[in-house]
This record gives sequence, C-alpha cells and structure tokens, in this order.
Amino acid sequence: MRWGITLGAAAICGALLVVLLKGFGRNPHEVPFMLSGKPAPAFTLRALDSGKPVSLAELRGRPVVINFWASWCGPCKMEHPVLEWGAREFGNQAVFLGIVFEDTEENARGFLQEYGASFPQLVDPRSRISVDYGVAGVPETYFIDANGIIMGKHVGPIDPQTLANRIRELSARTASTVTAQP
Repeated sequence: MRWGITLGAAAICGALLVVLLKGFGRNPHEVPFMLSGKPAPAFTLRALDSGKPVSLAELRGRPVVINFWASWCGPCKMEHPVLEWGAREFGNQAVFLGIVFEDTEENARGFLQEYGASFPQLVDPRSRISVDYGVAGVPETYFIDANGIIMGKHVGPIDPQTLANRIRELSARTASTVTAQP
C-alpha cells in the first residue's frame, strides 16, 4: 500500500516537473497561433479620423504592422508611445495600422488625442476582424509581410527592441522576395 502511494506521488511530481520544464525558456509574448505563415484575413475598415475606407489589399507590396488596442486597456497606454515611435522610425519600411478593439469611437478619439495618432486608426464594428485574426485580448500586434502573409504575433505591450527587430525581419523578407523575383 505504501509503495503504491509513493509511486503515485513520484509520478505526479515527475509529470509536474515535465510540464514546468517545457514552459521555461519560452517567451510568453510569442504565442503560437493558427494563422502563422498563412495569408492575413482581408479587411476594409473605416478610418476613425476621416471615415475613409482602408483596405489591407491596397497595402499589398508593403509590410504591415497591425496593433489591436482599446482606450480602457492599461497596457495599451504603456505601449502606445512605442508604436508612435515605431511609426515615425520605421514608417518608410512598414505601414502601421491600429484597430480599435471593443471600444467606443468617442473613447478611442479621446485616447488618441491624449496619446497621439501618427498612423491610421481603424474601427472594427462588432469585432469581426478581431475574431478573424484570433485576438484574445489587447494589446496584440501582428506582423504581415509584403505578400500578405502573417509572419508573427506579439501578445501584450511591445517594447522598442522587439518592435525594431520584427520590422527588420519584415524588411529583410521583403528585400529577399523582391530580389528573388525575375
């Protein structure tokens, strides 16, 4: 009887150890998801400031950075200056887009008035595009190459170094695609 309890406890401890060891060494912001390496879901959304339609298809040929955010999101407030910097620093290498997630237009405008809006912010009525992209919460940032393929996703507030590295990866991929074409 004692051997059975001891072996059972050892098996449970061993299983727990395996689970913990598998989790260590991974970046929690790099979440695997089903759209990695797949075409980005198409959309045409209305710009928050002008009301004009913005289509992902029109941006084909340029890398795109899409950030899902909301005014009620504390981490979004911390992250927004990084995205503003990124849009200024890397705007010639990638198109930056913000997509308002489950928020009112009035609150989103107030947020942008306070924190800045140097790149287009789009309205996602009924969160349809957010669902298409598999957004679980905000902030989430998606990196799409010039061919419209999702190359990565960052969950949580992005830091300047990670953003810069991702943009460089997109730029390098774009350059290699252009030189590989006949």
